[in-house]
Amino acid sequence: MNTRPPKPYAWPNDAHLALSVVVNLEEGAEANILDGDKYPEPVDEMGIALRQSVRSLINESNYQYGIKRGGPRVLRLLEQYGVTATFTACALALERAPDLTRAIVAQRHEVTSHGYRWGHQFRMSEEEERAYIRKARESITQSTGQTPAGWLSRYLTSMNTRRLLIEEGFLYHMDDLSDDAPFWDHHEGHPIIVLPYQMDNNDMKMWAEPSYTPDQWLKYAIDNLDWALREGAHEVNMMSIGVHMRIIGRPGRIWALEKFLEYATARSREPHGPWIATRRQIAEHFARCVPFSQPTDCAQR
Repeated sequence: MNTRPPKPYAWPNDAHLALSVVVNLEEGAEANILDGDKYPEPVDEMGIALRQSVRSLINESNYQYGIKRGGPRVLRLLEQYGVTATFTACALALERAPDLTRAIVAQRHEVTSHGYRWGHQFRMSEEEERAYIRKARESITQSTGQTPAGWLSRYLTSMNTRRLLIEEGFLYHMDDLSDDAPFWDHHEGHPIIVLPYQMDNNDMKMWAEPSYTPDQWLKYAIDNLDWALREGAHEVNMMSIGVHMRIIGRPGRIWALEKFLEYATARSREPHGPWIATRRQIAEHFARCVPFSQPTDCAQR
């Protein structure tokens, strides 16, 4: 006898999983003494941190690889498989790569905010953080013609971040690892949708851990998709794949993204297969199905 309660809502076409491909666009917005930073960005893939106030020209070129070669490779694959992604973009990176920005917009991908620079909000005062959020939103709107609906911080947020995003009118916030489904949060009755992000699917593992191979990343991502789809018959499930142009866009890794897109799009054509959507589409569908009401059991902060 099945005693499971019914799902509170379903994804479009009764899909058993909402899948979003998230491309983190940071290249050109990393730490650099020319932009007022004390130290340059570490060479992540080599584990080298240069604690001197000098330019790291080799690392600047390492990040530029994502703009010159990695980004176009990722865009070609997304177009080939008909996948509309969410680009979590640092506004300064978009400003400095106008050709890539135009290509992203031309393919109708969602562009959402990853801050103005690849910065540390937890170090900011409330006034500084509000100005930072506004500057990022205004710049992204100017660069892309679309106002970002969501926000993903670099690593750490402040105690004010979510409240400030609510006050600034953002639809959703991605700085959360607590669930596999959206939920509402609010501040004094003013709501925001929390779209949890999955760090375990992120290609950053291949950048930070040289022993972690594209084969391992691909297997993990497919295993995640298969399990979430199976479980999605009776639970609301969401999955995100996070990639970086300078990481997954290398010739020795890009094939793993292709294999994942090939697998995911094939499964999306099955009955109840994954609904491949942008983060904004997922948030808007959730809001239609689960209108906010206060108080809410989903609120966590």
